[in-house]
Parts: sequence; C-alpha cells; structure tokens
Amino acid sequence: MSMTRRTMMRGAGQGALMAVLALGLGSVGLSGMVRAAVLAGGTAVEVWKAASCECCEGWVRHMRAAGFDVTVHVVDDVTPMKRMAGVPDDLASCHTARVGGYVLEGHVPADDVKRLLAEQPPARGLAVPGMPQDAPGMDMASGQPYQVMLFGAGGGPQIFARH
Repeated sequence: MSMTRRTMMRGAGQGALMAVLALGLGSVGLSGMVRAAVLAGGTAVEVWKAASCECCEGWVRHMRAAGFDVTVHVVDDVTPMKRMAGVPDDLASCHTARVGGYVLEGHVPADDVKRLLAEQPPARGLAVPGMPQDAPGMDMASGQPYQVMLFGAGGGPQIFARH
C-alpha cells in the first residue's frame, strides 16, 4: 500500500504536534505550543560584527551551543546597523543581532533570548550595554553583576534580567 505525499505530510505534522503535547505543553494553548516548537528547533539569528572582535565570536559560539542557527555578517562598521535597528547610544555594545523580529545588542545570554521569544513583549529588543566581563562571549568570570535591558517598549529601557 502506498502513501500519498499529503498523507505523509499530515502524519508528520500530527507527529510533531504529539511530540509538543508529550512535553507537557498542551495546557499553554496553541500560541504557546507554536512558540515552544520554534524555540526547540534552530531559531535563526543574524549578527553584524567587526572582523577583529573576538568576544563577538565567543557570543556566536554561545548562541550556537544553545541551539540557535547563527549567521554572521562581518562589516567594517556596525554603527549603521545599530542606527537602523534603533539601538539607543547608551545601550550600545560591540555587535548587533536580529532574532524573531527583535534586536539583540551585545552579549545577551541565550536563555534571555529564549525568554524574549517566548514572552514576546511589545518592545524593540534586548541589550547588554558595554562589554561586561561575565557576559557570554566575554567569559572573564570576574563575579561582576550585569543587567540585560529591554528597550523600545515605551517608558524607556527597563531591566529584563540580572546576572
């Protein structure tokens, strides 16, 4: 007995849905299941960075290790991308990225990016201003705390996470 392509695709889709439900996500509703499915499989991240920046490469490795599908654009000057993305000057860092319609500025931890994508706040994105020594990619283990800022959500930047 042969299967049609439609039957195979329907079966594959049902299998994916069943896998999501088996993870205990059935109670979060359809939008929650869709977000969980997106987060589970290689969410695309685009990064703009200077060729000479080693810490940016460290952050890219951190994001890939967390399951993100990262594309890197090496540019001479990241400033134009920051301007186009609407990153406030006081939140600037060494690289700028895009994921799921949001902007990421600097060394934002992957878990905070996953939370951003799951919660989908009405904002432009997340930023880790400057280059904190303990942020992903910097990896200097100084014990100095830093904050991840949510920006572009009316009322000015606000703390999204503390590390």
